[in-house]
Amino acid sequence: MKLTFYGACKTVTGSCYLIETEDIKILVDCGMYQGPKELKERNYGEFLFNPAEIDYVVLTHAHIDHSGLLPKLMKKGFKGPIITTKPTMELCSIMLPDSGHIQELEVERKNRKLLRAGKEILQPIYDHIDAGKVMLQFKGLDYELLTELSPTVSIRLRDAGHILGSAIVEMWIKKDEEKIKIVFSGDLGNYNQPIVNDPTNIDYADYLIMESTYGNRIHEKIGDKKEILLRIIEETFERGGNLIIPAFAVERTQDILYYLGILEKEGKLPDCDIYIDSPLAISASEIFKSSVQYYDEETRKAYEISGQSPIILQKLKMARTQEESMRLNEVRGHAIIISASGMCEAGRIKHHLKHNLWRPESSVLFVGYQAEGTLGRQIIDGKKTVKIHGEEIAVKAKIYNIEGFSAHADQPALLKWVSSFNKLPRKVFLVHGEIEGIEKLKELLEKTLALDVIVPEWKQSFELPEKQVSASEKLTDRDLELLYNTVLSKLNQIYKTNMEKNDLELLYDKLKSIEKVI
Repeated sequence: MKLTFYGACKTVTGSCYLIETEDIKILVDCGMYQGPKELKERNYGEFLFNPAEIDYVVLTHAHIDHSGLLPKLMKKGFKGPIITTKPTMELCSIMLPDSGHIQELEVERKNRKLLRAGKEILQPIYDHIDAGKVMLQFKGLDYELLTELSPTVSIRLRDAGHILGSAIVEMWIKKDEEKIKIVFSGDLGNYNQPIVNDPTNIDYADYLIMESTYGNRIHEKIGDKKEILLRIIEETFERGGNLIIPAFAVERTQDILYYLGILEKEGKLPDCDIYIDSPLAISASEIFKSSVQYYDEETRKAYEISGQSPIILQKLKMARTQEESMRLNEVRGHAIIISASGMCEAGRIKHHLKHNLWRPESSVLFVGYQAEGTLGRQIIDGKKTVKIHGEEIAVKAKIYNIEGFSAHADQPALLKWVSSFNKLPRKVFLVHGEIEGIEKLKELLEKTLALDVIVPEWKQSFELPEKQVSASEKLTDRDLELLYNTVLSKLNQIYKTNMEKNDLELLYDKLKSIEKVI
């Protein structure tokens, strides 16, 4: 059995992992790269495997960095089922055609320049028609349902708490007399987020492929999120400007609406107009409204009492058409404009930034991760001018970046999730993170849980289970003596300190893990 990493290696986009067993080939995610040009170029190249040989795709969630190349996979010969949750299937039915449409527009714009220069024109990676076709291959499953893919492979999807329908993938593979369990975390959500459930605790895994987006960060604890949002709104309106919120169309937009809705119900929201300027976000919000069964318990109970969706506001206006969007460029103040894309790489948000970034009275609020090389990251990193649609725009607006709104688990949440395993993994592979975050999380997992952590390279393969170490390859007597003395010294240090009950339980887990290794 072989595991190969074809994406999200030392970067946060392009998730794609291939499992090859004796009778089946399974691709987990098939995401698009975002960010620097050298990464985005990978979207245009040939796949590093034969799509026609893939039997199944298992999709963790709908975000484009996990699902965005599925139409291309189909175009290149993949004919098998795409297995995911039912909400992810619904969200992909709007997100993938939107992605295809964006690519068509981008290529059309670039081709006008190429034609004038007498150069060869480009073709989009796929169009909205291809995206519609690939939806015929989707198969939506319920959480917790054990599903057999072949005589040797079974899977189960668990709630990852990241966005609506996001999944952790548990995969059992029979190899000779042994059954090996591989767990793909997908993107893990933070605990105590609105609308969605907390990430599901996993009993055990032999091998864990785990995200590390915020492996080196702790989300700011600066009070109640709705109060933070209220303060930013009031500060912006006092200056007479607009509040521009670049937000992912799925989950982040709905989270912001949730908090604005609470402020409105409490009578705290200042007099203003609130706009969603993203056809995709509007469609996604409709899916959220009809997906009550996937809400967390608190949100579901509130819905049952009020009979009203938590993301409906009286002041909310929808900019569906291009003309309605363009009219927002004339709004000079006391407006909240929520628009996509969340990293400011494409879509209508670029127009709103172009018309508001240079205005000192306006504000831009970032509420999600900004990948390296994106326009959003440039603004957060403090660039004085940025290029939008070929024009240099001065950054004079007030910039806010509130990581606490993120749908990604921060460092403590990632550690909490791994620690919840009843039996720790033999190996952990860290993916979906920039190198600083990965290295810090690796250090902590090794130090606190005594885990064997690997940071895979792009295109790197691993045979699972790995070859057993022979007697001749084991530690020498001198190595064992040094190891014994080190462990004894550490244990003496531990027993000389006053330990709480939770610390003792964690120590017990570590010792059991060490015992297993020995």
